[in-house]
Formats: sequence, C-alpha cells, structure tokens
Amino acid sequence: MAVELCLLLLLFCGSTISEVQPIYKPPPGTLDFGFVPAKTYDTGAYHEPGPIGILFKIVHAFLYLVQPNSFPQDLIRKLAQQKFGNTQGDYQKAIYYEIGFIVSAALGLLFILLLPLVGLCFCMCRCCDNCGGEMHQRQKKNADCQRSCFATFLFVASLIISVGVLCAYAANQHLTNQVRGAKKLVTSNFKDMKIFLNDTPAQIDYLVSQYNTTKDKALSDLNNVGPLLGSRVQEQLGKEVRPALDAALTMAGAIRETKEALENVSVSVEVLQEGTERLHANLTDVKMHLSNTLNDSACSVAQAASTCNIIRNSLNQLNINANFSGLPGVSSQLAKVNDVLKIDLSSLVQKGYAAFNDTPDLVVNQTRNILSDIKNVLESIGSNITTFTKTLPVQKILADLTIYLTQSEAYVQDYFPVVEQYDFYRWLGCLILCCMVVLILVFFYLGLLCGTCGYDKHASPTTRGCISNTGGNFLMAGVGFSFLFSWVLMIVVVLTFVTGGNVEKLVCEPFEDKTLFKVLDTPYLLNQHWKNYLSGLLFKNPNINLTFEKVYSDCKENKGIYTSLHLEHLFNINEFLNVSMYTEDVALKIEHIQINLSKIILLDEIGKENLLNFSSSGIEGINFAAYLTEINKSVTKVDLLSFANDLEARADQLPKGALENALKGHANNIRMIHNQQVVPLEQAMSTLNQSIRLLKRTSSELMVKVKNVISAVNAAQFLINNNASLVIVQETKKYMDTIVGYFEQYIEWVKESIAMEVAACKPIANVIDTAVDIFLCSYITDSVNAFWFGLGGSSIFLIPAIIFAVKLSKYYRRMDTEDVYDDTENGNNGYHKEHLYGIHNPVFTSSVEQW
Repeated sequence: MAVELCLLLLLFCGSTISEVQPIYKPPPGTLDFGFVPAKTYDTGAYHEPGPIGILFKIVHAFLYLVQPNSFPQDLIRKLAQQKFGNTQGDYQKAIYYEIGFIVSAALGLLFILLLPLVGLCFCMCRCCDNCGGEMHQRQKKNADCQRSCFATFLFVASLIISVGVLCAYAANQHLTNQVRGAKKLVTSNFKDMKIFLNDTPAQIDYLVSQYNTTKDKALSDLNNVGPLLGSRVQEQLGKEVRPALDAALTMAGAIRETKEALENVSVSVEVLQEGTERLHANLTDVKMHLSNTLNDSACSVAQAASTCNIIRNSLNQLNINANFSGLPGVSSQLAKVNDVLKIDLSSLVQKGYAAFNDTPDLVVNQTRNILSDIKNVLESIGSNITTFTKTLPVQKILADLTIYLTQSEAYVQDYFPVVEQYDFYRWLGCLILCCMVVLILVFFYLGLLCGTCGYDKHASPTTRGCISNTGGNFLMAGVGFSFLFSWVLMIVVVLTFVTGGNVEKLVCEPFEDKTLFKVLDTPYLLNQHWKNYLSGLLFKNPNINLTFEKVYSDCKENKGIYTSLHLEHLFNINEFLNVSMYTEDVALKIEHIQINLSKIILLDEIGKENLLNFSSSGIEGINFAAYLTEINKSVTKVDLLSFANDLEARADQLPKGALENALKGHANNIRMIHNQQVVPLEQAMSTLNQSIRLLKRTSSELMVKVKNVISAVNAAQFLINNNASLVIVQETKKYMDTIVGYFEQYIEWVKESIAMEVAACKPIANVIDTAVDIFLCSYITDSVNAFWFGLGGSSIFLIPAIIFAVKLSKYYRRMDTEDVYDDTENGNNGYHKEHLYGIHNPVFTSSVEQW
C-alpha cells in the first residue's frame, strides 16, 4: 500500500512540475499562492488513563526496581540475527538483564510449590490435634493483649489485601473499557487514512491550479510592459535627460526674467532722471524762499539772530545727492533679448519633455508582436500541464488504494466482536480470581466482626458464645480457602508478571524513547543482505540512508510523505521541476526586444541657436558699477523729513509772529516734497536695484552657462541616440528576470509544499502510535501489569493473614477443655491435665473443629 501511495504522489508531482527549472535568482515581486488545502485529522494518538494512571506510575516504579537495567540493544540485535548464544557472554548478559524477573519469578514459583504443601501439612497436623487443632486453650495473663494484636494485624493485612484486589479489579475493568472504546479509535484511524488518500490528489490539483497564479502575474506584467519596462528605461535615461531639460527650461525662464529686468531698468532710469530734475527744481525754490524769509528784519532781533543763522547755514543741505542723468541706457540689450524671445524656448523644451515621456508608449508599440508570442508560450505551458495530468491513471490507483483500505476496515470491524467476546472471557476469568480473594476477605472480615462483637472476656474458653465461636470458624474457613486459592492466584501473577513486565521493558519503554527504532535501523538486522531494510523494501536500494526512526519522527511532525520516505531517490523533484524549454524561449524572446528611441528630440537646433543668441545679447556689457554707485546713494543729501522737523523745532524757538509761521510753512512744504517726490524716487531706485543685481547675476559667465546647458542637452541626446540600447538591454534583462522569477517562486513553493504539506503522513504515525503506544502499552500492558501488581500483593499478604487468623481463631472458638485453678497452690501450679480434671464439652463437634 505504501509503495502504491508513493507512486501516486510521484505521478501527480510529475504532472504538476515537469517543466520547471530555476535559471536566475532575481528578487521578483512576491506571489501569494495561498495555503495548500488540508483537512484536520481526528485521531489524537495520546492516551490519558485518568485516576488509574497513578497506579500505572506506581507499577512502573516497581518495575524499575525489579529491572533498572537499560535496554539490551546488542542482545536484541543478536537475537534478531540469530547469533544469540555464539558466546558465553550472551547468556550471562541476558541473565544479568533479567535477574530481577528471574528472582521474582523464582520466589513466585516457590510460593506456588510450598504454600499448597504447607497447607496440606497444616491440615494433617491439626487433624492430629496439633498445630492448634487441640480444642484446649491454656490461660495466660497477656491473652487479651495477644488477641488484640492478632486481630489488629489481621485487619491491617486484610485491608492491604482489599486494596490489592481493588487495584486488580480496577485494572481488569479498565482494560475492558478501553477495548470497548477501541473501536472508535480504530474507526478514527481508518477515517484519517481515507482523508490522507482523498486529500492527496486534491492537494496536487491545487498545486497544478496555482500555475494560473504564476501565469496571470506574468501576463499582467507583459500587458503592462510600458509602465514596467518602458518606465524603467525612462527612469535610467532620465538620470541624464531630465537634468539637461531642466537646465534648458531654467535658462528659458532666465531669458524671460532678463527681459523683465531690462524693461524695469529702462523705465526706472527714465523715471529717476525726470524725478531728480523736478526734485532739484523744487528744492532750489524752497532754498530761495527760505533765504528770503531769513532776510526778514525779524531775524535781526537778538533773540532770533542765532537761530536764523543756523537755519541759513543748513540751506546748502537741500540738494539732490544721486545723479541718474549720466547712466548708460539698456535699450540695445533689451532689443536683442526681445529678438531672442520671438522664439518660445519653453515650448521647445516642453516638446522634448513630451517626447521623452512617450518612452513607455514607444516600448509598447515596438514590443507588441514579441509579447504576443510570449503569451502564447505561457498558454501552451498551462495546456501541456492539463493534458499531461489527464493522461495519468490517477483514479485507478486511488480506487485500488481505497478498496484495499475499505477491505481492511471491514475485516477489522468484523473481527472486533470476536475481540470483545474473548475480552469478555478474560474479564470473567480475572473477575473470578478477584472473587477468590474477595471470598477469603469475606471470611476474614466476618470472623473479625463476629469474633470481636461476640467475644466476652468474662466467659471461659468452654463457655464462649455462639457468635464468637462462629467468628473463629469464619477465620479458619478463610485460612482454608487461602491455602486452596493462593497457589492458583500466584500462577496467574507469575505468568502475567513475566509477560507484562518484559513487554513494558522490551517494547513500551524503548518505543517511547525511540531506542526500539534504533535497533530496527541496525544495518543487516532484518535482512542480512540489506544495510538499510526500509530503503531496500521501498526502493530496492539498501544503501540509501532511510531509517525507521527518521520516517516515524517526520510523520510525527506531520511532514509530507515525500520528505519522510526520501522519495527523491525514487522520484527526484529537481529533475522533474524543469521548465527550461519554456523559460528559455521566454528569455530569448524578451532578449530580442528591440526598442528604438531615436525619434526622441530633446531640443532642436532652433532652440540651441536661441540659447546662443541670448548669450550674445550684450547684457554682460552693462556698466553695473555705475548703476550700483548711484543706487547706493540717497536721493537727497539730507533726509527731508528730518530737516523739516528740525526747521519746525527751531521755528518754535523764535518769538511768536510772522517769522515763526513762515518757517513752519516752509517745513510743511519740505514734507510735501518728500512725500510726493522723494518716496516715489526711492521706490524706483529699489526696483532698479533689484533688476540690476538680477542682470548682474544672469550675465555672470552667461556664455559658459549657455554652453553647459547645450552640452548637457547634446550629451543626453547622444545617450538616447547611441547608448540607449545598452540601458535597454540592462532593463530588459531585469524585466526578463522578473518574469522568470515568478516561475522560480512557483517552483520553490511547489517543492516546499510537496516536502512539508502535500500528503502529510501524520495518519501513518498515528497508526503506529495507536497500535503500539495506545493499544499494546497503554491499554493492555499497563492494565495487565496493574492487575498482577494488585493480585500479587493480595496473594503475598495472604501468608501473614493465615498466620494471624489461625492464632486469633483460638481466642474466638469454643474450647472442649480449659485450665482449672484451685484456691490452694499445688505442685503443678494450678494446671491440671485434661484426663484428670478436665470438663468435657460436647456442644461443638463438627468437622470444622478438626482444623
């Protein structure tokens, strides 16, 4: 069955991935293939015994005391290879390993042989009125103490026997309950195996179907060749093209700014020339009127003379400071710049941008035929996979395996009632053994109860009551049945002890720590011609390192059967994961993509000539020093507002009158001249200052700047016309690696899925665990060991119980004779022999008394 299942998986694997082979290792976009469909297995291969587990642990501890030696791997190997006994040391090692079981079994056999013999001798001895058979009890001072001690010891021994028989009964019932519930566990294992078979083809189909995810992603990238490949080419070329176009566009803006600056200079100079002339005339008038006012007779007064002289001396400050009449004009430069602006350089640069931004569309148009061929190749891969999978005899293999599994399940289900029937016989037999012990316990407990309750310490041995006498008879009946049953019980105990203990030590414990698998994996153990039995059985190649332990461990971890059974030696995925015939076609077709970008014109000759004309416009010949010299001067030699305020302040120092009013009128006139003429001139000077400085910055090495822009545009154009093919080849390879990378992801995903998820063999490990760990060890061995442990303990404690029961019965039974004491001491210290002074008591003369 395992071989057929392996072949089924391999056929599916071949149909899924017979065209995959990694070519490159790029970092493509991650594809999401989802999760391989897998159902949850019902079987939990773990048994929790419940409260009785405490008893099992005690038994395990006892077995460790009996047999503390480690698992005898060498002896087991020799025994399996039929080499045991070739050396004397083998028997010594075996005896040393089994010494605990041998000694315990020997003691048990001694118990079996001696106890019936002792019972027979004891019976014959009592029949001869010896061994306590004489119905006469000598009176002793410590009789009450002895009776109490014997009753206590017997009660304790009976309690221990009761615990032992309860343990044996619980183990017996536990085994029956587990056998009855085992049907559900067996059914669960068969159900998991069916899921294992039914899900495997569905998982393989899922792997096949996920090729569509790869194909769809590849087709999506092919359909978006413009944004992907074209944009990549554009991005690489743009590292040189965009800075060149940006520089040209910046220069176009500089031309417009230069024109505006020249216009501002021309207008500002004209405004300043006219304004300064008008200001000069007005200031001259103001000085003349002020001079006339100061010549008034009022200024000759002693109080006003000094003030008038001060004002008169400051009149020379009322004059213009900057002279704009001598500044050169910029009309010739403005005319040349206007000629340059007749050609819209910005528009020419924008056309270059537009042409360069059309790169993705050029790529799409020039790769349309090749991409159509690539899509056809991708479609053919999918159709080939589908066609190949349909030709495989999958359903037949599945049907055969399912039939085999169904037949096995039917056989187990039919045989299970027989198992339950035989288990009932076993349960009944064990129950009878427990009942034997219970019968003995009943006699002991009744004897203790009747003897203790019916005992009268004032009654003489010959006058004891019926209840007390009955208690003694019960005790002796318990002794009799103990001799009858104990050897039978010990036979069962010895047989189950030797069998169950060795199964626990030689099977269960080494299975739990996997030592048993190491023995099975011994080279040439199961077949003297095969180094590795499992690989020889599956692959007919015993040299392959395939071990039982590794297979079990991998299945325990729910790995795929391909990994667990090392099926790469039968069907190597790496050889069948080969799509080189398709990916090579795809790669070749992508490599032959030819993209021509020579139609892209970044800046034509008109635009370049326009830039050169701008550089020769003559703005660098402007006398910026002369302009800046005048601009840095103030409009007037003195601040008119300060002069007016000072004039008004000095007028306030004069006596009230016409002179004061006249001076204040002149101050107000100066303020008006400042506001109406000086302020506009200052604004014009500010505009002129900004424009001149802009022109100075622009004209600085203007020819070099223009040549650098033209050189950058030419270099970018050269890159597009001559070296773009190299960039295209590089980006095309990256694009091809991305497409092929999707297939590589699919391959790796399929490999990992087959190794870890497809046909996960957890049910196989569950079957082994169910058969060995649960059925054999947990259900049967633990229960059997607990049974002999309880029954054996009860049987052993029957010995002290017999002794104490015989001793105690003497104090409960009614005697035929008793000791008689006189008031006077005689030679025999008050003890009189029976035939002289005894009083015969014929009341109880049954055969039981003869014990």
